[in-house]
Amino acid sequence: MGVDAATGLRERKKQRTRQAIADAAIALFLEHGFDQVSVVAVAAAAEVSKPTLFKHFPAKEDLVMHVLADHEDELARAVRERPAGEPPLAALRRHHLDGLAARDAITGLNDAPEVRALYRMMEAAPTLSVRLLRFAARRAEALAEVLGDPDDITARLVAHQVTTTLRVLADDNVRRIAEGATSDDLFPGAVAATERAFDMLRDGIGDAIA
Repeated sequence: MGVDAATGLRERKKQRTRQAIADAAIALFLEHGFDQVSVVAVAAAAEVSKPTLFKHFPAKEDLVMHVLADHEDELARAVRERPAGEPPLAALRRHHLDGLAARDAITGLNDAPEVRALYRMMEAAPTLSVRLLRFAARRAEALAEVLGDPDDITARLVAHQVTTTLRVLADDNVRRIAEGATSDDLFPGAVAATERAFDMLRDGIGDAIA
């Protein structure tokens, strides 16, 4: 076996172990509550040692927050990978509308029982609420870096306006689903709300970003 193949095998094994730990943790958290489950219990359920668990997830909250990891720079990617000539705000609008159509959980428009339970758990645990705020800040800063000079206050102001708007839209979808609506029921209204929100962003931001 070559060096590259061995490295690839180790990496795949590492990812499988990480996923098994995360899956065991989420299952326990959803059944018993985040604060009621110990790291020792998660390690036992995943059949790994406590040191191995912490090697993959340095903090208990990381066992939950990893589900959002791919979303931290997704807005930045949407802008970076947009077609030539498409304004950044238009790319972000299109990206969010695509997310709604796909029922992406980050948009809040997902009524799968496990997604609803995950949202409830994250809202109920104080330490997870704090981590969500940090996630939102990092998401905005990643977007600011592709909108312009990260040291330029304009790019940061725009990025935080966009991410805050998307969070409000998602929170509204989550609230309505918790009240009994289905994602299909809400889809037309969620699209309309998104269009209205981005029209307001466009009118307010103007030519601040090219």
